[in-house]
Amino acid sequence: MAHLTLRGVTRRFGDVAAVDGVDLDLPRGEIFALLGPSGCGKSTTLRMIAGLERVDAGTIAMAGRALADGATGKALRPEKRNIAMVFQSYAVWPHMTVGQNVEFPLKMRGVAKAERRRRVADILEVTGLGAVTGRSAAMLSGGQQQRVALARALVYAPDLLLLDEPLSNLDAKLRTQMRHEIRRLNRELGTTMLFVTHDQDEALSLADRVAVMHGGRVEQVGAPTELYERPATPFVRDFLGRVVMVEGILARTPGGVRVLLDGAAHVDLAAATDLADGDKVALYCRPEDLDIRPALSSPAVPNELRGVVESAAYLGDSIEYILRIGAGTAVVTGGRHAPFALGDTLALTVDPARATVWPR
Repeated sequence: MAHLTLRGVTRRFGDVAAVDGVDLDLPRGEIFALLGPSGCGKSTTLRMIAGLERVDAGTIAMAGRALADGATGKALRPEKRNIAMVFQSYAVWPHMTVGQNVEFPLKMRGVAKAERRRRVADILEVTGLGAVTGRSAAMLSGGQQQRVALARALVYAPDLLLLDEPLSNLDAKLRTQMRHEIRRLNRELGTTMLFVTHDQDEALSLADRVAVMHGGRVEQVGAPTELYERPATPFVRDFLGRVVMVEGILARTPGGVRVLLDGAAHVDLAAATDLADGDKVALYCRPEDLDIRPALSSPAVPNELRGVVESAAYLGDSIEYILRIGAGTAVVTGGRHAPFALGDTLALTVDPARATVWPR
């Protein structure tokens, strides 16, 4: 049985449905991400779960208890839901010490002093803040303030932890560190976590499962590898990572399908498709799945694309190239020790098992 369930959840602002019929199921102990661009409805969904936004239609339930019902208008008050929330700004109280920040939710719940001290000491130890318990929260680094916000949210053992863009205020190294910290806390405490983000790296590296949202709706739900390797819609395909796309004509073969490209080039795929002979199609593949090398033969061999280097950018650990491929362009990455020059023609070998074909 799912720990948190959303069925047909909708929130309208005037004539606009910011969230439009969302269905979700979260098992207990899972880290779940709502991923999408600004304005897709992910933060509104989070706020409805927390009780900070009205539910206009649909239901939200957790651990067998109804939290909100749009049909009746009934909803539990936020403080009755046993849900913790970490905001993007952390909302750490600067006039309190670390220990006082973390203790405050327990005070508000009337927990006895001795028990408060025990719980605070335990969670500060788990979050690695035991050595700074008496320090002013205002004197902490961004990463430490994030830990304080997490400790304060976890100290009263919530049934669900909500995180709103939790790592967006940290620099790149701290973001990577905090991803591992949140993962560790989830393993050690077993707390169900739901976070919203527009950062693909954050969602794919941190979550057990991800829901990609667009226009108030859920486009696809799945494990990170499933979404990235087998996107179900064009939006998910284009939103996650980079793609190389070339246009062609579909031809069926005994072993699958063949995409006929410009000139004599073609790519053979074993994947099943409902497309018919002669259909105009688009062949998609991930740049990292392409074997890139100088083009030494002419014309292209089967399962090979040709691209001309239009620009190059040195990134330190690699070189990023913009290639002209047919009528379009694509961004690919190559090693820094053997750079290609502007105007070079490159051969890009396609892995048929990792390429997909879509209607044009």
